[in-house]
Amino acid sequence: MRVSREQVAENRRKILDEAARLFRERGFEGVGVDAVMKAAGLTHGAFYGYFTSKEDLVAQACEHALAATDATWRESSDARSVLATRYLSKEHVRDRGGGCVFAALGSDVPRQKEDTRKTVTDAFRERVEALAKRLPGTSVAARRKEAIATWSGLVGSLILARAVDDPELEREILNAGIATFGQTLKSKAGAPRSPKKAPRDGAATSGASRSRSSSRPGRPSRSATSSRARDE
Repeated sequence: MRVSREQVAENRRKILDEAARLFRERGFEGVGVDAVMKAAGLTHGAFYGYFTSKEDLVAQACEHALAATDATWRESSDARSVLATRYLSKEHVRDRGGGCVFAALGSDVPRQKEDTRKTVTDAFRERVEALAKRLPGTSVAARRKEAIATWSGLVGSLILARAVDDPELEREILNAGIATFGQTLKSKAGAPRSPKKAPRDGAATSGASRSRSSSRPGRPSRSATSSRARDE
């Protein structure tokens, strides 16, 4: 029986949907082609009519998942705050199969083929550039640096929140991440230094008096004698 183009496209979408979900839930190595096809409601034998190999499926499933992620923050005037709040939500922590590819598969990607790594690299670069454009400041380099730090901090916070088995600690991680990465990151190097306190007039006068009294003519002071001893 001949399958229509529309049905082929629908079947392909189902396969990618299920592959993207299962890979994020179990990892690339924890899911076989048979499991993906079964979840999509198709036979194992039909797989090669859509993809050349599992590696091909992995790369395309990652691209599919990355294209479907939440983009609400891109439309906000306070992009970083919206991104942090939505990204570090309890719902996102629980939705591993439908959540961030970077957090779910970041440790697996280095072991994949070049196509998959390029897909993830391009997606991360695009998100950094998109966030950097929405950050305050006139320095392009500074905004890019801050965008990279923000994304890195959010992904790390999500990974840790999912890893711990203590609900209270999970809540603390999420709240700390939102508070830290949902606002402008201030450089410690740029913080103003506290001015040094000048010595009190009395202390300065007293010190000068002691110095004059100890330096009598014809008799070297203790400090001078000590200095010569160290030099010798």
